[in-house]
Amino acid sequence: MSHHIVEFKDVHFRYPDGTEALRGVNFRITHGESVGIVGANGAGKSTLLMHINGCLLPTAGTVTIGDFALTAKTRREVRKKVGVVFQNPDDQLFMPTVFDDVAFGPLNLGMDDAAVRERVDQALALVNGRQLKDKPPHHLSAGQKSSIAIAAVMAMGPDILAMDEPAASLDPRSRRLLIALLNTFNHSKIVASHDLDLILDVCQRCIVIGGGTVVADGPAREILTNAALLEANNLELPLTLQGRS
Repeated sequence: MSHHIVEFKDVHFRYPDGTEALRGVNFRITHGESVGIVGANGAGKSTLLMHINGCLLPTAGTVTIGDFALTAKTRREVRKKVGVVFQNPDDQLFMPTVFDDVAFGPLNLGMDDAAVRERVDQALALVNGRQLKDKPPHHLSAGQKSSIAIAAVMAMGPDILAMDEPAASLDPRSRRLLIALLNTFNHSKIVASHDLDLILDVCQRCIVIGGGTVVADGPAREILTNAALLEANNLELPLTLQGRS
């Protein structure tokens, strides 16, 4: 299924201040893969994620999403395929009520009112958030905002789901619900996180980013039990594995 493919070929990106955030990134993700992106602060994880739906365009190299090479002209089509949950939910929630925020995407897809209401109800049910639908987003807790941001993306029915630190503001129960939700998403998903235990729980593959490039790519359990590799990239073993021989 080519519409689920994410491919980076020799991707470079330089910010206007001269910071080179990506330096020749190469990888290919195919239908149904669940991929964790890990790395220290400043390694390039968030910059990489922002290329997946065209928030940023590469300085050099090519990003292919489904059937489209990412450009300023194809960005709109790419965003129909990719749902991105940003680290700060305030970057995504801007409507008067939770219902309006979750309905925003389906309405922009041209769905009728009945279909939009059904999508919103289903998406809020996924994150246990139906009781919040009439609340203003700015009255929600940090964890509730994160859940609603996830619902707003899921309401779009994306082929590819990308998330930046999705569990950062969640309490333990909400985190468990998130893991269960991610494990039900059968399409391609990409999760960038410092929470290596979450990556271990939801991803079969793991890519380590260091200095703006891919330094390791392989089965998640192999990558995340390699103490020397993790230490070399300013990471530590997942908490559930620490202390084991």
